[in-house]
Amino acid sequence: MARIGHRSLLTVLRETSSGAVLDGESLGEILLPGRYLPRGLRAGTKLDVFLYRDSEDRLVATTETPHAMVGEFACLRVTDMHEQLGAFLDWGLSKDLLLPLSEQGGPLRIGQTVVVAVCVDPRTDRIMASAQLNKHFSLSPPKYAVNQRVDILICGKTPLGFNAIIDQSHRGLLYDNTLTEPLSIGDRMHAYVRLVRPDGKIDLSLDSAGYARVAPLTDEIMEALESEGGKLMLDDDSSPVDIRNRFGVSKKAFKQAIGKLLRERRITFMNPGIQRVNKVNASITPTLAADRPPGVTPANAPDQSPPPATPRANRSR
Repeated sequence: MARIGHRSLLTVLRETSSGAVLDGESLGEILLPGRYLPRGLRAGTKLDVFLYRDSEDRLVATTETPHAMVGEFACLRVTDMHEQLGAFLDWGLSKDLLLPLSEQGGPLRIGQTVVVAVCVDPRTDRIMASAQLNKHFSLSPPKYAVNQRVDILICGKTPLGFNAIIDQSHRGLLYDNTLTEPLSIGDRMHAYVRLVRPDGKIDLSLDSAGYARVAPLTDEIMEALESEGGKLMLDDDSSPVDIRNRFGVSKKAFKQAIGKLLRERRITFMNPGIQRVNKVNASITPTLAADRPPGVTPANAPDQSPPPATPRANRSR
């Protein structure tokens, strides 16, 4: 079904000097401008397009993909300001998205980023942005399970912590006292549901609860080592941002996981980074390999075995 503000698979009816005319079903015929036409296009071809209204209020199609579609939230950059209309936002299409003055949550400036909901103005049927996020969250009761993994978008700062949009539908809170790394408005990441309160409020954590988070993370780390030739340039001295970008977890969780792998003698430290321990070398304590001076091999390494035990008779008092 063709809907404004969404992607639709539409059939090409014919080509014109302006582009291709698509079958918009209940919306009627829709123009796909010539600059978006793929080579070899012919009548009957189906195209995946996004539908919106142009500056002349005509319903048109594009093969471009916006940063967010109607019903979704995104952090967008302000490209221009108009005293009477509002702010214009870069949302990935050639035509910027309007954030009307009446939908702004506070003063804006060019170059600033703002978290908005993408919606359709019921009066004009045009797609617009709204920074008044509360009226765009889902009204259905949240049905998340404790420790369920979710996708979040950081959308605001409160005295208690950071508000986050959960799975493009509900709002949750990350408490400051649970955070081990800095966050910024607009950050996207995975999180875990800690608690769904009777009033529908949702508490979040950047890590799954307890030791349950370690086992799957150790598997991910070993898979990464396997795919990258046995070495990974991350360790317990790496920045939280680099760890989050690579594995989607906090530095604390990552340190717990590599600590487990080290105790199991499955990895060793390279300083910087970690490397996989081959099975034939698994009996060697990983830290000894990491601490070995350059140029010293097992063959010429100094004897680190303990001195002979003193006879029992001489040790007794």
